[in-house]
Amino acid sequence: MSELALDAQARPRAVPSRLADPSLWLFGALIALLVLLVANPILRLLAESLRNADGGFSLASYAAALGRSRHLQALLNSLYLGVAVTALAAMLGVPLALAVSRTNMPGRGLTHLGVLAAFVMPNFLGAIAWILLAGPNAGWLNRAWVALFGTETGPLNIFSFWGLAFVIALYTYPLVYVFTKSALDLVSTELEDAASIHGAGKFHTLARVTLPLVLPSIVGAGILIFLETIALYGTPALIAIPAGLNLATTQIVSFFEYPLRVEQAAAFSMPILAMTVALLVLQRRLLAKKGFVSVSGKGGERRPFDIGWWKWPLLAYAALVGLLSVVLPLVILLLASVSRAWGRGIVSGNFTLANFHAIFFEQLTVRSALLNTVLYSGATALVCVGMGLCVAYATQRRITPFPNLLQFLALAPVAVPGLVLAIGLYAAYAGPPFSLYGTGLLIVIAFTTRFLPIAVVASGASIRSLNPELEEAGRILGAGRLTVLRRIVVPLLAKPLAGVFILVFVICTKELSTAVFLTGPASRVVSVLTLDLSEQGNYEVLAAMGVVLVVIVTAVVGLGMRIAGRDFMLRR
Repeated sequence: MSELALDAQARPRAVPSRLADPSLWLFGALIALLVLLVANPILRLLAESLRNADGGFSLASYAAALGRSRHLQALLNSLYLGVAVTALAAMLGVPLALAVSRTNMPGRGLTHLGVLAAFVMPNFLGAIAWILLAGPNAGWLNRAWVALFGTETGPLNIFSFWGLAFVIALYTYPLVYVFTKSALDLVSTELEDAASIHGAGKFHTLARVTLPLVLPSIVGAGILIFLETIALYGTPALIAIPAGLNLATTQIVSFFEYPLRVEQAAAFSMPILAMTVALLVLQRRLLAKKGFVSVSGKGGERRPFDIGWWKWPLLAYAALVGLLSVVLPLVILLLASVSRAWGRGIVSGNFTLANFHAIFFEQLTVRSALLNTVLYSGATALVCVGMGLCVAYATQRRITPFPNLLQFLALAPVAVPGLVLAIGLYAAYAGPPFSLYGTGLLIVIAFTTRFLPIAVVASGASIRSLNPELEEAGRILGAGRLTVLRRIVVPLLAKPLAGVFILVFVICTKELSTAVFLTGPASRVVSVLTLDLSEQGNYEVLAAMGVVLVVIVTAVVGLGMRIAGRDFMLRR
């Protein structure tokens, strides 16, 4: 062997610098992107609230936004509405969760699918449907009442506080159902058997044993519904404004009328943001305590509870909830979509397909909104899956420095209501240097910021189920982090990631609060266009547009059920 070869063997090999690892640069760029997406709009929201119209530091915006009795009354009205909706949603969701998870009620699978359909149904379409059903004069249910009983008017008026609360509860109760059912599925029947042995009846056992065990989950879901209600804009815009009911979200939107008062909108949103953070912390602590009695090291038996003939009233109740939340709204939307004038009802000469012809071939605004909705939702879902997987992988495998900070940034939008986040996004990106107002890119940025936490949490749960030894084997054979992620992790998680994609896609098609301030004439989506068409009273075309959107979303959900399983939309 030559002296040169001996010298080469004697010299130690250079240890490659960690900075040469391309994955480190990728995840570093990911952190920078998260700061831009999440921290920037939230900080801009706070900065806007602390400046005056001239750009200087001032608390005048808080005095102007919170110093008027009308504005304070709007906040109180939202609090009252949040409490009412939470109570109604619990009345709808908890019995259904008990029926499906713990009893021998027939039709449990169909009931579960009904809850899924209520979750998928956009709440603004549900509001439109119930305006057609329970409007005080022309509503179909009121007209049927008048025809049957000969009264001058019907008993229903959707344009009221309780009408608004009822409609919102119909499309938020799936949250209570999911949280309660998930907790009930962990409660062993042995605990209930022990109560029965000591003489407790079936309903006494449910009330004193089963429900207390899942109470933290019910309260946690109630907190989320309360927060969603006070931050909701679509349904209040359609029902509360005609009813003369001023809410926090409708008041915030009024700050964006001429003259534009972004700083007052930001200041007015701060109490909502503070309340959201406080209640989310409370919810987290409640859910951290759940199951401390019911979950042990051994798997307990779980079997349906025989409730005797009570299963039939319970089935009737489940059917009634499905009728109110899904069947009646879909039927009225379909009938209105094929009517020349929806108020005439089912009479000869009122049937037409012109509304569908109009949205596909005549009204470019509607067709553009449908295409934009599908395009922006698909782009957002793709970005969320990619970023969510990278964030979850980096934090679960501790690849980057400060993994907890990275996860905090990714999950922070959960604590910011959609309408409040929209104000921050408007302040951050509408003007120079980005000047993105009215563009599709800003809608995708807004949706990505809002729904990234869904992808991060779902991807994190999937990555935790993977054995790290699979990735370590790839690393031993010389693959880099990115190659391992691309060639091993992604193929193994293909089905869960497809489920996350479809879940984010469906939620984006329903989103209005984030889009309402940010869309322009060329980037309008269906949810925003719904408000415009409802103000014009063009319910026939609006119903046709809603039917098309429901068909698209249903097809996507059906595809997701085949790929990721029947319950992919209703998992915690």
